[in-house]
Amino acid sequence: MRRGQNPAKFVADVARPARVTVAVLTYAPFLGGFFAEALEVMRACLESLWRTTPEPYELLVFDNGSCREVVEYLVAQRSAGRIHYLFLSQRNLGKGGAWNVIFPAAPGEIIAYTDCDALFFDGWLQASLEILETYPNVGMVTARPFRTPMEFLSSTLAWAERTPEVRVEQGNFIPWEVFREFDLSLGQDEAAVRARYESTGDVRLTYRGVVSHAGASHYQFVARKAVLQTFAPFVMDRPMGQVRQLDQRMDEAGYLRLMTPRPHLMNMSNSTRPVPRPGAAVPAARRRLVRRLAEWPLVRRVLIGFHDAVFRLYFGGG
Repeated sequence: MRRGQNPAKFVADVARPARVTVAVLTYAPFLGGFFAEALEVMRACLESLWRTTPEPYELLVFDNGSCREVVEYLVAQRSAGRIHYLFLSQRNLGKGGAWNVIFPAAPGEIIAYTDCDALFFDGWLQASLEILETYPNVGMVTARPFRTPMEFLSSTLAWAERTPEVRVEQGNFIPWEVFREFDLSLGQDEAAVRARYESTGDVRLTYRGVVSHAGASHYQFVARKAVLQTFAPFVMDRPMGQVRQLDQRMDEAGYLRLMTPRPHLMNMSNSTRPVPRPGAAVPAARRRLVRRLAEWPLVRRVLIGFHDAVFRLYFGGG
């Protein structure tokens, strides 16, 4: 039998969601090996968002089955009022599975999504929103320029070519240091990065006085929730390797995919240590030697087999 009245009946107002939901996907199954610095990277990402994102916004974090230490940190931040919405998945749903929860659950009209290894700089949201709200039919805006696959730019380039108001320029508009920093953070060899920089180029667009670069990435983007929901649900049967479905499907649907002309974030990957400066020849030579050893067929088979066995034992489910 009920005792008394539910006090919620006497609440006159409820909180209204902010227009922008910043959504972060976190994942660290353990703190060792590749994930040794995962919690520090995650903390740096969130601290940079809290420091650089202008109010009003709300922060949503979806954790994809992380270890106890990560969950405890996130719960503490939620208790401190720094995270507005916290989802804790018991299992790793993959990025597509996480998107299937994040995109409909985010209460904002605009979703600013990021993986948990991005470090944000001042002005990232304002610069992204300026492009999103100036250009027509924008699907996604990434807050730094880098060179993305041309096969996902067909709709963006076709729109630019048929729109008289758009100024289209082709060339090397990303400074070498900016290009190098991002590509080295992905674990690429410096010589390969230099070769790609010299053999490719950028497409710079100017529309109604706002400059952008053609391209965007599922790694980090700002988009309208209504647009993202047209692509759900995402059917991905692997945790990684299929996330470019969003890039491809957005291009095929005719949406523009754009980037800010200046870098407003950097990729930390799995370490908070900065990218080595040019001329660090000894560390680079050591890395190349280790890489060559690791690529020997027998060594490669043993290392990959061991890693796979350990990962399946602890995190394979079943």
